[in-house]
Amino acid sequence: MNKLFEAAVYNEDVLNLIKNGEHHKDLSDDWANTHYFEIEASTIEEAWSKANRKWRAGHGFVIKAIELMDGE
Repeated sequence: MNKLFEAAVYNEDVLNLIKNGEHHKDLSDDWANTHYFEIEASTIEEAWSKANRKWRAGHGFVIKAIELMDGE
């Protein structure tokens, strides 16, 4: 049975560019801040796997945390 997890994600490339007064060519400046996304998965490991496929470290994304949402 799937559970609902919440992933906290930001983009380190965007953050570093903004610190230098620049902008990312593809992503908006708000990616310097943490975004929260819901992920359906049966386990925390599956949630991490899904998140890592969607927000790739090679593209500057950092997944700060993934937690089981309340009530699950």
